[in-house]
Amino acid sequence: MKIIEDERVRQRARLLAELNEYPRVGEAIAGLEKALRRGNKILVFGNGGSATQSSHFAAELVNKFYFRRRALPALALNADMANVTSIANDEEFRFVFSRQVEAFAVKDDVALGITTSGRSANVLQALAAARERGLLTIVLAGRQLEALRALPVDIVVAVDAADTPTVQEMHLFLLHVMAEMIEKKLCGGDHGQTV
Repeated sequence: MKIIEDERVRQRARLLAELNEYPRVGEAIAGLEKALRRGNKILVFGNGGSATQSSHFAAELVNKFYFRRRALPALALNADMANVTSIANDEEFRFVFSRQVEAFAVKDDVALGITTSGRSANVLQALAAARERGLLTIVLAGRQLEALRALPVDIVVAVDAADTPTVQEMHLFLLHVMAEMIEKKLCGGDHGQTV
């Protein structure tokens, strides 16, 4: 018995194939690599499922993806609940990431936002704050790009889907590709060899 209908499987396979050839993915990887080579860091953030993906990606860089190597500086801005809840309580929820960008970002860091809707107010606010401070801004999004283009964002990696779970699945694929390629480019090592 099939768990998922064939059309849903075909849609995901099509999206994966498109993303594998999408030039913006390579640009995003190059931007992240360049910042890390300079000694800068990556600030990553998102809400809900995108928050857990932000933490997941930061952990892949700080610890390891495939093999043990030097730690790479990445910080998930959604992970510190004291910061998130105090800013949401004392200010507004739309500032929970931008206030942390103000605190932690230095010029030439990278701000990596993740938003399936493309309209998350706190992600947009943080990307705007990052641009003001001279950070490279990258966003993983779904099909809705109007608010992101209005900012603007330096590199938009868009998944051509409106279904939230599908977009999240593609974002996880992209984050794994980014972590794998960054690890290989910066630290060498054998893909698939785990320690």
